[in-house]
Amino acid sequence: MATEQQTSKVTTPSDREIHVERIFDAPRDLVFATMTDPELIPEWFGPPGSVVDVMEPRAGGLWRFLMDDGKGNEHAFRGVYREVTPPERLVQTFEWEGMPGHVSVETMTFEDLGEQTRLVSVTLFHTTEERDGMLESGMEGGMNEAFERLDALLASRK
Repeated sequence: MATEQQTSKVTTPSDREIHVERIFDAPRDLVFATMTDPELIPEWFGPPGSVVDVMEPRAGGLWRFLMDDGKGNEHAFRGVYREVTPPERLVQTFEWEGMPGHVSVETMTFEDLGEQTRLVSVTLFHTTEERDGMLESGMEGGMNEAFERLDALLASRK
């Protein structure tokens, strides 16, 4: 069943949170597996040429992604998986190495809708300023671009 182009619903339910909700046109097991496979991450996450340095999707496991901003600057993002419950839930920290010490916690739940999956992501920041900085960084546009690429990858894997 094909669906129209999906977009993410982004809200700020509190002064320290970003809430994202999106439906993917693929079963939950496939969405979760695709989002936790280090071989597949560069196909949808970040700009072309992004690299997975380390990705250990298990409680206590590390992750680190490297991205080129197209101007010759490399940016690294890293975190620690706090909880990995396939195919239902991921909890991880998120830190841009360009601003060390500003660590947010992202909780993703994957709701089984049969042939579709509702992803709900809640990111908790230490301060309102950190949350607002993330919103102002272009995060929403980059996320929607990544999710469009993930849609295409999921369609090819069904």
